[in-house]
Amino acid sequence: MGIERKFVQDGLTKARINEYFTKQLERAGYGGMVINRTPMGTQITLFAEKPGMVIGKGGKTIHRLTNDMSYVYNVDNPQIDVQEIKVPELNAQMMANRLANALERGWYFRKAGYNMLRRIMDSGALGCEIVLSGKFTGPRSKVSKMVEGYIKHAGKPAEELVDTGFATAVKKLGTIGCRVRIVQPGTELPGKFYMLKDETPAAPETPEPEAKAKEGIKEVLEKTPEEPRMKNIRQVGSVWEHTHDDLDWHPMSVPHPVAAAVPVTEVTEEEPVTAVKAEPAVEAEPNVEAKPAVEAESTVETVEKPVESPDIELPEGEQTRINDGVEEHKHEGYDYWHPSSRTHKNKGDEE
Repeated sequence: MGIERKFVQDGLTKARINEYFTKQLERAGYGGMVINRTPMGTQITLFAEKPGMVIGKGGKTIHRLTNDMSYVYNVDNPQIDVQEIKVPELNAQMMANRLANALERGWYFRKAGYNMLRRIMDSGALGCEIVLSGKFTGPRSKVSKMVEGYIKHAGKPAEELVDTGFATAVKKLGTIGCRVRIVQPGTELPGKFYMLKDETPAAPETPEPEAKAKEGIKEVLEKTPEEPRMKNIRQVGSVWEHTHDDLDWHPMSVPHPVAAAVPVTEVTEEEPVTAVKAEPAVEAEPNVEAKPAVEAESTVETVEKPVESPDIELPEGEQTRINDGVEEHKHEGYDYWHPSSRTHKNKGDEE
């Protein structure tokens, strides 16, 4: 026998054996077979939903199947092994048998097909295809195909990755063929790719020049101490006085780091002074300070007197005058007047 004839004969024998098992093990939930030839004989593995029914009571059924393989189909030393199907919805042959039984019981072909497709996809299959062919509702034959998910139709992946099952339903109008193809979950599909994450450490972000400038200005503002600001000013006689935060009234001639004007508030009745708008401070003559304000009942009079300095020794020559009721004098060689009642530290007596 030529090699071509041998391959054809083996294929025909395998199809006849599969058909035989389908009829004999229909009630046991037959789900296909695998034939392997070994030096010890032929290993036949059967898949069934109920392995106990395949073995039978005391192994009676499996012995009968083994004898039929030897004498009817001329299989060399057959050895039959049975395995249980844990998830029937992922077995194509079992689903094809159930679909054929549903059609024989009178189910509408489209309803039966889509129900079966939904059950298969809900079980985790990557793809499923159901093809029904025959006379469904009329005298003419037609084909109905239902597909969901990913299915390969040609090439080696279609033979290795796709599980195929076929069954027939015999009805009054004729025979309906049912073919079911399933891609099992976890199958590595050809042409599938994955996106890998870039594990390269990202470069540190460089702040923009404007952001650097803003941060520098912010730091300077935070470090700059708050300086006292003028709140109120008033005129006592011929002397202008003002007050700061937590400070008493003092002459405006005293030099300050910042002399900023603020809105003037009204002076209470206890202090009979005139409230005016703030004006920039004017530098006064050195060593000049204002005399404290007089009580409200008396007339406010102010005089200017020099700042006492222990290092100054005044000469004896002096001039006197009366200024607003106050006797003043000045010494020879000095161009400022001061009250005569002042005590000179370097002399020790009152003038």
